[in-house]
Amino acid sequence: MTVTTRKKPGKFTAWLLEGEHKRAEQLKGGRREPVKRHDHPWWKVMCLTGVDYFSTLGYQPGIAALAAGVLSPLATIVLVLLTLGGALPIYRRVAAESPHGQGSIAMLERLLSWWKGKLLVLVLLGFVATDFVITITLSAADATAHVVENPFVPDFLHDKGVLITLVLIALLGAVFLKGFAEAIGVAVVLVGTFLALNVVVVAVALTHVFSSPDLVVNWQNLVLSEHPDPWLMAGVALLVFPKLALGLSGFETGVSVMPLVRGREGESDDEPVARIRNTRRLLVTAALIMSAFLITSSFATTVLIPQHEFEAGGQANGRALAFLAHSYLGDVFGTVYDVSTIAILWFAGASAMAGLLNIVPRYLPRYGMAPDWARATRPLVIVVAVIAFVITWIFDANVEAQGGAYATGVLVLISSAAVAVTLSAKRMQQKRAFIAYSVITVVFAYTTIANIVERPDGVKIAAFFILAIITTSLVSRATRSLELRVDEVDFDAAATRILDKAVRSGHVRIIANEPDARDEEEYREKEREAREDNHIPADSALIFLEVTISDASDFESTLRVRGEKRYGYRILRVTSPSIPNAIAAILLHIRDETGKLPHIYFAWTEGNPFRFIVRYLIFGDGDIPPVTREVLRRAEPEPGRRPLVHVG
Repeated sequence: MTVTTRKKPGKFTAWLLEGEHKRAEQLKGGRREPVKRHDHPWWKVMCLTGVDYFSTLGYQPGIAALAAGVLSPLATIVLVLLTLGGALPIYRRVAAESPHGQGSIAMLERLLSWWKGKLLVLVLLGFVATDFVITITLSAADATAHVVENPFVPDFLHDKGVLITLVLIALLGAVFLKGFAEAIGVAVVLVGTFLALNVVVVAVALTHVFSSPDLVVNWQNLVLSEHPDPWLMAGVALLVFPKLALGLSGFETGVSVMPLVRGREGESDDEPVARIRNTRRLLVTAALIMSAFLITSSFATTVLIPQHEFEAGGQANGRALAFLAHSYLGDVFGTVYDVSTIAILWFAGASAMAGLLNIVPRYLPRYGMAPDWARATRPLVIVVAVIAFVITWIFDANVEAQGGAYATGVLVLISSAAVAVTLSAKRMQQKRAFIAYSVITVVFAYTTIANIVERPDGVKIAAFFILAIITTSLVSRATRSLELRVDEVDFDAAATRILDKAVRSGHVRIIANEPDARDEEEYREKEREAREDNHIPADSALIFLEVTISDASDFESTLRVRGEKRYGYRILRVTSPSIPNAIAAILLHIRDETGKLPHIYFAWTEGNPFRFIVRYLIFGDGDIPPVTREVLRRAEPEPGRRPLVHVG
């Protein structure tokens, strides 16, 4: 007998896939496992989400000015109202209903069963990827804008924006290839410094505004000359609001880091009341801080900075607050502000990269839709970095040009969260909450559609991610379908007694039976066919094994085998997403528990083999005998230890 051995991977491959098995074990079965102990004060965790949320101040005022012009402050007020009256209530509820870091996607997954729930999650993961990847590229591009516009930077770097952005992304990837440990302490320092500097810049800017009343008067006159009708003014502010929606980022991240938030000592993970309360404090505080900065920074930059400076090539393009810092506080302070902004924007990219590395494997392995290499961190980092390079090149490292794609990812995730809490309120028969959330959902749906229509780049990028995720997921599901796909096999007392009796008789002989009427005639006919076709002695005891399909879209499961006697026949019953895999797992469990090789008897299935393959992949049944044997062959490479499959 020839024994084949798997080729030992080279040094590079071993380094690339380091941690794959550990990651697989962590993700096995999709069980909820705490990534870290939730022992951090909520305000520190807020800083971790803040590197994404608060860092948008680096470019949001400039994008708002480009989108809304002199109406930027009014459009920003609309954004703040939707933040506090829409996004915040939605995610406060998400925190209560999904307190273990899965976010709104998990709520929708629970509300929709079978394959439609899985496909919806895959689509949403495409938008998650859009949100996070564009966070990396846009943040790096804006950090580059702060680099090249700094007066102390050599002139030869001023036209090297794309190159600098690519270097920043490459450095980010290099950090994760070496091994990135999430550092809340770093986030606290970065966010604290950045917010403090922004307080100084905004306060000084507002002082200049109110010490020169003519500036405000000029702005008011400009607004009235362009938009003399107040209703038309409000309408324009509402119409341009979707372009400002990237200022809503950070809410989904806020609920995804819930496991890090400290609750009450001894609090149960099943009812983390204090952790939910503290996470809600995190969300409210972050939203209030951001809202205050959005309104004040938008007003100050619109009044003080000439409109042409916001456009491409202008000194305020992508760096409006930095422009004010240099103009009113000098180049030294402005450079300190630039360094702080560059640092938090770079760390926002790190936060996004960490989010992708955690959220994608959190779902795909449970569906059997993650290739083996996706269990390791480094291959994913390389894939994300390459995609970020391509997007940076396509958008020429332009901050404003990527705003639509970023807003699309953010808005789709918030809209999906709105749908999730609306359906939840309906299911719980909370009429007032249902009406309120329905209104919020309609508003976000309008905002999302308007953003997609006006700036389709975001949905094009999302479509690429969705197609890539669905394609690789389905290929992975097909290639992994012949794994055992079982976490554990557990026999109840009755099943154990049935098995013990069979062992004492000398052989464990099992008839695979597809339960139909389950009457005496069905079992008598099945036994007669098995004995005649396989020449089983009349005095040899037989056990019937019946597998009932549960949700075939699930990949892995725990098998709870129940024993019963019916019309004098001994029967083992189990529910599983897949019949062949469940049978194979039970046979191997019997072998390991009893030390005897079990025999299983099937009848041939008539029909088209291709149709059976499709049925197996989608519905979990199909042509059971050959698939069961193949699952056993892959699970047990040694033929002498493999349970015996008979087909009559």
